[in-house]
Amino acid sequence: MERIEGDFRAPAGRIALLASRFNELVVSKLVEGAQDALLRHGVDADQLTLVRVPGAFELPLTADKLAASGRYVAIIALGCVIRGDTAHFDYVAGGASNGLMQVSLDHGLPVGFGVLTVDNMEQALDRAGGKSGNKGADAALAIIEQLNLLQQLEAES
Repeated sequence: MERIEGDFRAPAGRIALLASRFNELVVSKLVEGAQDALLRHGVDADQLTLVRVPGAFELPLTADKLAASGRYVAIIALGCVIRGDTAHFDYVAGGASNGLMQVSLDHGLPVGFGVLTVDNMEQALDRAGGKSGNKGADAALAIIEQLNLLQQLEAES
C-alpha cells in the first residue's frame, strides 16, 4: 500500500499569523506558541507576518484577503471565544470556523485553526500554554505538516 503523509520539514514561502485582539491575554500566548513552533521547525522569522484583527469574527474576511494576495503559502488563524450567557458565542465561534474553512477551500490554501472556543478563562489559559499545551503551537505544526503533504500530493500528479 502506498502511503502519503506530511512531515515537519520547514516549508518554503511566507506564512501569515492572523490573530484577534479580543481576549489579548490568551491570544498573545497563542501567537507566541505558534511563532516558537514555526521557528523551532526551521521557518525563518523573515517569512512570518503577524496580522491583527479586532476579534474572531473578523478572521475569515482578513484571511480571504491574505489568501487572495498570493503572498502566503499558509495562514494560521489565532483567537479565543469564551462562552457567555447568550447565543453570541455560537454565532462568533461558528462564523469564524466556517468562514476560515471556506477561505481554505476557496483558495486551496492551508488555514490553520488556532481559535479557542472555551467555556471560561481558565480553560482558555490551559490551552494557551497551560496544562493543556499551546493550541497556537499545535495549529502551526499542523500547517507545517499540511504544507508538506500538499507538496507531496502535487508532486504525485
